[in-house]
Amino acid sequence: MAVWLQHIETLVPEHHYSQEYACEKMQEWAGSDREKRLIRALYRKSGIDKRHSVISSLDDGSPQAFLRAGADGRLREPGTGERNDIFSRNSKTISVELARRAIANCPGVAAEDITHVVTVSCTGFYNPGPDYYIVEELGLKPGTQRYHLGFMGCYAAFPALRMAAQFCPANPEAVVLVLCIELCSLHMQLGGREDSILGNSLFADGAAAAIVSSGGPEARKGPYRIDDFHSALIPEGKGDMAWSVGDNGFDIALSSYVPNIIGANIGGLIEPTLAGRSLKVEDIHSWAVHPGGRSIVEKISKSLGLQREQVDPSLSVLRNYGNMSSVTVLFVLQEILRRPATTAGDQVCAMAFGPGLTVEMALLQREGPEPLPTAVPGMMALC
Repeated sequence: MAVWLQHIETLVPEHHYSQEYACEKMQEWAGSDREKRLIRALYRKSGIDKRHSVISSLDDGSPQAFLRAGADGRLREPGTGERNDIFSRNSKTISVELARRAIANCPGVAAEDITHVVTVSCTGFYNPGPDYYIVEELGLKPGTQRYHLGFMGCYAAFPALRMAAQFCPANPEAVVLVLCIELCSLHMQLGGREDSILGNSLFADGAAAAIVSSGGPEARKGPYRIDDFHSALIPEGKGDMAWSVGDNGFDIALSSYVPNIIGANIGGLIEPTLAGRSLKVEDIHSWAVHPGGRSIVEKISKSLGLQREQVDPSLSVLRNYGNMSSVTVLFVLQEILRRPATTAGDQVCAMAFGPGLTVEMALLQREGPEPLPTAVPGMMALC
């Protein structure tokens, strides 16, 4: 039974910062000239022009400012609880609105058709969570099955999509809403740690939803047919990407060696995965590479011998939105649909990376050559 990714919907907060402005602010808060030089270097080569955030005020002295000056004049960072409160308020609103738009814009699908809701986030937690409010506020059936995948990181959209794809053969009537929401900017940290500086230069806020089904009795085809998933580990990178809960948000371990580690190993992971479906690298038309940073995309492209246009959707998403963790690869898959296919049946390989070093991959087939209308993700004003 074929399973289809029927629709992708995306949403970002209305407020955004240019990378140039963010670089200036981080230098202003830096504690040493060495730190300032590192900030300038990382921001300059990030490949990012702007990033969206639910944080509307950084340090302007207002009660709503994210960073506030203490009695000694030094900036005070919010604690983990304060950051999570911001996540709770904003993620509920964003998730419900995104789910509403996803269902409304997916032909042939209505709220009463949704059988499962799978939510994903590694940037905040509360319960009842977004899955509950989606069911309640959109009037989904009370018996809708709900699942949440938390704290997995940038690759988490793939386990969520795999879960959705496994529900469909078990129940041909299943219509699964997968929703990723990441408010990464809430975990911005000062203090001069190189890992934090690198993370501050990359991460951003956004949300994306996908509707997955086998089409039911009418077997309606979506823009992508889901063919296969594959998981792998790169053990030598275990200490180069990690995530833990700290007193001032979530602490990230993010080494500058990650692109080199991925680039050196990706061919040995991709080639047997493709061979399992009688494919080779040259058979793949589009590559939906999670743009964890520009260097990751470039190292993978060089390692696999890809052309610039094959990874341009990833670089375009990075340039306009930054790294939105698990959300990002769905933005890339949507961007691919806005570009002409060579023929119906173009092969697409998607991949993302996370703590471990974990590599998740999916093989998709694009159903038709007609591109989506050129558009930008919806934006949402938040308080």
